[in-house]
Amino acid sequence: MNPQSIIESVSSVLKGKEEVILRSLVCFLSGGHLLLEDVPGVGKTTLALSLSRVLGLSFARIQFTSDLLPSDILGVSIYDQAKKSFVFKQGPIFHNAVLADEINRATPKTQSALLEAMAEGKVTVDGITYDLPQPFFVIATQNPVEQYGTFPLPESQLDRFSMKVSLGYPDKETEANILRGENPLERVGRLTPLVKPYEILATIQQISRFYVSPDVARFVVEIVVRTRNHPEVILGVSTRGAIHLINCAKALAYCRGRDFVVPEDIKDLAPYCLAHRMVLREGVDGESLIKAILEEVPSP
Repeated sequence: MNPQSIIESVSSVLKGKEEVILRSLVCFLSGGHLLLEDVPGVGKTTLALSLSRVLGLSFARIQFTSDLLPSDILGVSIYDQAKKSFVFKQGPIFHNAVLADEINRATPKTQSALLEAMAEGKVTVDGITYDLPQPFFVIATQNPVEQYGTFPLPESQLDRFSMKVSLGYPDKETEANILRGENPLERVGRLTPLVKPYEILATIQQISRFYVSPDVARFVVEIVVRTRNHPEVILGVSTRGAIHLINCAKALAYCRGRDFVVPEDIKDLAPYCLAHRMVLREGVDGESLIKAILEEVPSP
């Protein structure tokens, strides 16, 4: 599996966003889930479609709306007249890659339908537990909460996302080239899978065994402890958040050709793995706060 070829292939559709594509791939290879937050129309859906296609994943898109029900995501049991019994009809969650589009437009009850799937790779319907296909990757998009008609994600839901990233607007030259070119979604249709599912699962297993030194582990602990004691933070980063940061750092090390984590991997990913997990005082920016803590903590 060649991470660089995957990034280059997705970049042929989503131009000028190589760093965001790298972080998205890192999140996937860590076994986690990704939250994309940005205004409409900057390529969130295109990124999800392109990455899924290049990775050869079965894909489903769920458009989250205020009237969406948990059964619309998980599936429902239907009575089969011929069999004289109930038969479970799988919902769109039963795919390798699931795009939860504009997740914060659904009610908290519907948002929470993803919790078990994201945490355990399983769903329970009518008391029966079903395994989801592996690998399983949720890419959720959300618009800024100040926009009309949105419901902020609860802390328990945010904590299930390994990373939160933003695409941002393209630079002027890239945007001009986009305007002169064809529809990006047409280019998505021409992308070809570069890996097989069994290769992905083997790679994820390999990455999970990468070495993390005691010094690097203590470095991460010092970062998260400072978030818990910071005067601008109401609720700091959980242990789950620290684990997700380590897992993502292992995946970044793999993309950089190493089988061990170095402090630079932690520094590069900490703002995207930790900022969304904190409850902050009004007006405080999470990513800026994490970057300030990184400047204060001595690197091993």
